[in-house]
Amino acid sequence: MLQYFLSMMMLVFAIASIIAGIFTAYFGSGKSRAVGGILIVIGLIVGVLFLWGAGVLAFMGTPPAIMNLVGTVTVGIISVIGAVIGALIALGIFLLAIMKA
Repeated sequence: MLQYFLSMMMLVFAIASIIAGIFTAYFGSGKSRAVGGILIVIGLIVGVLFLWGAGVLAFMGTPPAIMNLVGTVTVGIISVIGAVIGALIALGIFLLAIMKA
């Protein structure tokens, strides 16, 4: 159970940090650009750790047991995709009902 939490937390954190860093570095000025660069670097580091735990970066050796995310990543991503599809269906029905009323 902890591995599902850890794998999805690392994946979403890495993606969100990289995206936020890109926007901050592009649209920011001065110190904001530096913060954006730091966010990108942190996101890339967490992304590499995620890929290592998922078994993609085998040349780095075997990850610790708590970071051994092989198998849990697939189940977690499929679960997230299912949740997003369910939310989109519910949102579509809601919008359809509001527009018809």
